Amino acid sequence: MKRALSSSVSARVSRLDIEQMRLITRASRLHHMKGKRQAEIAEEMGISQASVSRLLSLAQEYGIVRTVVVSPEGLYPDLEDSLVDAYGLKNAFVIDINSREEGVAHVLGTAAARCLAGELKGGPVIGLTSWSTTLREMARAIEPRGDASAQTVVEMLGDLGSPLLQHEAALATFQMAKALDAEPVFLRTPGVMPNQALLKIAVSDVHIQAALKLLDQLDIAFIGIGPADFHGPLEEGDNFFTAEQLAEVRAAGAVGQLHQRFINARGEAVETPLDQLVVGITLAQLRNARRRIAVAGGAAKHQAIAAALAGHWVDVLVTDVHTANFLIAHSRKGKT
Repeated sequence: MKRALSSSVSARVSRLDIEQMRLITRASRLHHMKGKRQAEIAEEMGISQASVSRLLSLAQEYGIVRTVVVSPEGLYPDLEDSLVDAYGLKNAFVIDINSREEGVAHVLGTAAARCLAGELKGGPVIGLTSWSTTLREMARAIEPRGDASAQTVVEMLGDLGSPLLQHEAALATFQMAKALDAEPVFLRTPGVMPNQALLKIAVSDVHIQAALKLLDQLDIAFIGIGPADFHGPLEEGDNFFTAEQLAEVRAAGAVGQLHQRFINARGEAVETPLDQLVVGITLAQLRNARRRIAVAGGAAKHQAIAAALAGHWVDVLVTDVHTANFLIAHSRKGKT
């Protein structure tokens, strides 16, 4: 498989948007390398059959399809296919990121707003982890669309972090709901409670009960993945666990968390008393979601993302090229 384009092809494809090139390349690979019919490609990519036909025509026009499929620079279809095969994913998007670690969230979130357009036609109830920096960036960048079939965007975890972060989280939920012409449903209570008595008081609120009930009906869940430690802007005392509590869950084998529910390296739940302090989606509810999408990357999350994939908590992944290479190297197939 060639990785570099000729100068003439590069000149032609430079006029196209990178996301259009991604669609052209993906449709070409599905048709010419996997032998799928246009109707099958249309269903898998979430577009019309006429759009598939147009993409295949553009692939020939721009020299992407010759005797082989030539991947434009900056796209990694082989790596994406390897992730799908290694972890049983429905889809994977690998983003070329050259920025420093602190820039990963912005680039990934912005890219996800574009490349996930076909993944949003999954049903009326969408769950969002609005405290996630990456998903907040996605919510800011998503373009208005009326074909997503979404009716509700519900937060999957209560407030974490400082008051400013809580405000930004609520704004992200509102922005995504507005873009999808859906109703935002907020979970306005601390995401981690100091004790079970306060948790019982919080969940007795009628609005909190309504939000939590929606988590049983998720069609699409945008998962928050992080290490079993302080991460991002979170600090001790910010509606969060203490350093001692986090040390205890790591000692019990936790390497990551999904909405503050801890998992080990195999992706199995690490059950601790801390589960009784979280106001948000449970792992059982997350498992029942029809589609689970993760937008995550960066070296600090490598182990946690690998654990989430090993436990089959993710159906669709958007990540950076360095994280993708790490995941392949640490998959069962990569180790073999």
